[in-house]
This record gives sequence, C-alpha cells and structure tokens, in this order.
Amino acid sequence: MGRAALVALPGRALFWPAQSLLVVSDLHLGKSERLARRGGSLLPPYDTAATLGRLATDLAMTGAQSVISLGDSFDDVAAGGGLGDDDRDHLMALVTPRNWTWIMGNHDPVPATVGGQHQDEITVDGITFRHIAGADPVAEVSGHYHPKARIGATTRPCFLIDEARVIMPAYGTYTGGLWCDDPALRCLMQPRALAIMTGTRAIARPMHLDRV
Repeated sequence: MGRAALVALPGRALFWPAQSLLVVSDLHLGKSERLARRGGSLLPPYDTAATLGRLATDLAMTGAQSVISLGDSFDDVAAGGGLGDDDRDHLMALVTPRNWTWIMGNHDPVPATVGGQHQDEITVDGITFRHIAGADPVAEVSGHYHPKARIGATTRPCFLIDEARVIMPAYGTYTGGLWCDDPALRCLMQPRALAIMTGTRAIARPMHLDRV
C-alpha cells in the first residue's frame, strides 16, 4: 500500500517491519463461551487458546514490539471477563510487554480489562487503522468483513489489497467469512485489487475474479 512495506503473514497477521508493528483483526476471543452462554451451538472450548497460540507464534517470529488489534477482538462485551484463568494469563503475557492498542469493534464497543490502550481508530505514519473501512479511499487498514477467496477446491481467508487500503482476514479460530467478490467488498476495493489467500503458502489472485 503506497510507500509502506507491509508483509501479509501466512497466519493472517500483517507485519510492518519499519514500525515493529503486528496487526491482527477479528480475534473473536471467547466465541465458544459466548455461544454456550446464550444457548447457541456448543463448540469445543479451545478456540481462544488456539487463537492466542497462533498470535504468540507470530509475535515470536516477527519480534514485534507493538500490536494493533482491529476490533472484534472479543466476541461480545462480556467475553473479556469470561476468559478462563489460563487464557487470561496467556493474553496478559502477550499484552503486557508491548505497546498494545485495541480498536473498538461492533462486537466489543467498550474496553475490555486486559491492559493496553483502547481507541476508535489510530494513525501511524500516515496509515489509519480502524475496524470498518471508510467510504473514501484513503491509506487505511481495516477488518470486520472476514474476506475469503477460492481457487478450485481451495478456500482460504484472504487479505484484500489495493493502492488505498488493506482489508484484513479474521484471525480468530471460529470465524466464518465473506466471499471477496461480494458486492459489499467490491464497492470498497479498486478494480485491480488483489486477494492474498493465507495458509502454508500465500496465493495471490485478482480480487475481482469470479470464483473458479
């Protein structure tokens, strides 16, 4: 995006080496607990541990000193307080030694008591980080939509990238996705936008390509 060298990692995080900054979006921590609490589907209660484990790996690999989590970090307002002791201790061990910013999302519009600072959005060296993409094309990184793409039988979460913005894939373990050719995403991204499919090997394809 523009002059910033941002690296899309296979684990669905974005790394900005010049800022020692790791960006993640839509962790949805506590989703299985929230579903059980509200009488929804019962899922194995390991999603938060799995998500935090991948986040720890990406932090160790990059050595990032700062983190921005782009909203919907918790699956609802109560989920932050509903974390088990082990998950809370693991999360605090990741947050405490770093400059950590939680961006408010539609699932978690109020701050959780897990350390770090809380912002509606934040701008770093000319790039704005927010939960939902703005209407005008500007230098921004956002999340919210959980984009995914398919080539043949392969479906993966993906980054959407053009000259103006990046839309991040959901980082959380129990998260669905919106096809990258959905009208809600087409209207945000420029015609030459790319979808970078995540996984063990990154696959780049035109975003505005019919699913094949």
